[in-house]
Amino acid sequence: MTKPSVFIDGESGTTGLGIRDRLAAVPGVIVKSLPHADRRDPAARKDMMAQVDLVVLCLPDDAAVESAALAASLGSAAPKVLDASTAHRVNPDWVYGFPEMVPGQAGLIAAAHKVANPGCYPTGAIGLIRPLVDAGLVPRDYPVSVNAVSGYSGGGKSMIQAHETEGGPAFELYALGLEHKHLPEMQAYARLTRRPIFVPSVAHCRQGMLVSVPLHLDTLPGHPTGADLHAVLEAHYVGCELVSVAAPQPDGKLQAEALNDTDSLELYVHVNEKQRQAVLVARLDNLGKGASGAAVQNIGLMLGLRAGVGARETTDA
Repeated sequence: MTKPSVFIDGESGTTGLGIRDRLAAVPGVIVKSLPHADRRDPAARKDMMAQVDLVVLCLPDDAAVESAALAASLGSAAPKVLDASTAHRVNPDWVYGFPEMVPGQAGLIAAAHKVANPGCYPTGAIGLIRPLVDAGLVPRDYPVSVNAVSGYSGGGKSMIQAHETEGGPAFELYALGLEHKHLPEMQAYARLTRRPIFVPSVAHCRQGMLVSVPLHLDTLPGHPTGADLHAVLEAHYVGCELVSVAAPQPDGKLQAEALNDTDSLELYVHVNEKQRQAVLVARLDNLGKGASGAAVQNIGLMLGLRAGVGARETTDA
């Protein structure tokens, strides 16, 4: 039986290198590359696309659109495409690549020809909010606020250089114009009709991520308790290998780097019942479940490999 093959278009970036490293540990996949001199040559890239089963786009948005069109121009010989950019995440012709988002999503990814890999921040936010919206505990028009901190590796080459060669700030807020490029998918796949307020930040650590959503419990339908929120999340992710709902930390602290170099996503409900307030928190590695790890999970699903299992084995394996 011939092993499926993958071409990473843009393999020299942080996400591309991460995908390549992870695929090296997957025995059922062949990763093909172009010589460095040919990586910007459309004809060479198109020829490579015609030789493989799946192309991963690790490119800026405009270049990803062009590369997707290049693949599509092969017609019936076109490979499957997984886009790690923001370009196609809310495009209805592309399947959103968050296998654990809802029951059946892993099956949709497995059957899809075009999949959009999720953003790191939306993975945490959607992972927390979507189950509560689907269960009716959070109204679709609820005024959601999302706060998050990421390691600097999520900011691309310029931010990495700023931190690793110039020292970088210890901590900073950014995207305070409230137009972060992850907002459209965050709103769409959390099923919110009201646009969330999203305030991201970056810390002087290479990787790691915390995404938090504060809630006033008495403003929610039925006035749920923290235990109610926890129970809904726990039931939603039953059977998932990579997503878990953890008990609140007794000291009230969460460290962003605890899941570094893993593909796991941990969800928490911290609550003060006396004050009727809760903070939902997602913890993940922005380079793992937030990027390359999620991509390899989707590649496994799209190619029918064990690497893709773990989304929701009781439903979609």
